[in-house]
Amino acid sequence: MKREEPKPKTCCPPRTHATLVAPSRIAITKRSTATFELCSIPGGTALVGTDHPFIPIDEESPGRHKEMQPFRMMQTTVTNAMFKAFIADTGYITDAQRYGWSFVFYQQLGPNQPPLQTTMGSEWWCKVDGACWNQINGPDTAEPVQDDHPVVHVSWNDAKAFADWAGGRLPTESEWEHAARGGLGDVAFPWGNQEPDDLNFQPCNIWQGSFPTTNACTDGYAATAPAKSFSPNPYGLYNMCGNVWEWTSGRFRLNGRSAESKQHAKHFKGTKILKGGSYLCHKSYCFRYRIAARTGSTPDSTTTHQGFRLVFS
Repeated sequence: MKREEPKPKTCCPPRTHATLVAPSRIAITKRSTATFELCSIPGGTALVGTDHPFIPIDEESPGRHKEMQPFRMMQTTVTNAMFKAFIADTGYITDAQRYGWSFVFYQQLGPNQPPLQTTMGSEWWCKVDGACWNQINGPDTAEPVQDDHPVVHVSWNDAKAFADWAGGRLPTESEWEHAARGGLGDVAFPWGNQEPDDLNFQPCNIWQGSFPTTNACTDGYAATAPAKSFSPNPYGLYNMCGNVWEWTSGRFRLNGRSAESKQHAKHFKGTKILKGGSYLCHKSYCFRYRIAARTGSTPDSTTTHQGFRLVFS
């Protein structure tokens, strides 16, 4: 039976500040003496994309081969503890702090939170004043930041600033996919091809249940999990799929010539590529927690489920 391709839906990351004029930010130069746990990623012929796309309009296909130099990648996403050290050393102010707000998933709001502005078509995203990397769900919740969890509410600009300080860089999409596959070939996930489900197999932190109303939390987490949790892939990398979306260095470009493709491309004009999906992904809505899956968001967008990791040449 021929599979009916799903119609593309607005993916998890909403756009934050795309229509605003970005305030000035301080220049960051390498000052870090921090060390990170790194995994060695071998070079050679790398696979990028797939010949078995699930969302073709995102141009997940075709699978193609690319020669790649070896590099090192952070074992986990950047954690709150790492980002705290960066802030203490540089005095950097994130985009969310500059604008004074960020997007928070509605189920993470505090009990006394007043009515909020939401995102059309993705009403589960609420604009919360004061939400930022160290006030994840806004000042009303006063939820403590957990040092070993991924830092969130970080824009592409913020990730780039951290990379400049740390002496690393954001990975390319090709590097990210090559590392995520762990040498397993054309697999859908970092552990192979077995799909996560809502009952018996939870190898990563995604949504279980009916999005966006009921999360069974079968995997143990309603929001982020520790950056080093679940089993690593064969290269030793944790949470390459699920937990938080990860910024990469490249622009999200789409080259399709159909009217539908061109309209889809307009939606992503000026965006940067995000990979890996997050704790809010579910196959029924956003099946983008696969290695070849991709989406984009503007460089100053921030939410409770976007993070990053670095590579070092």
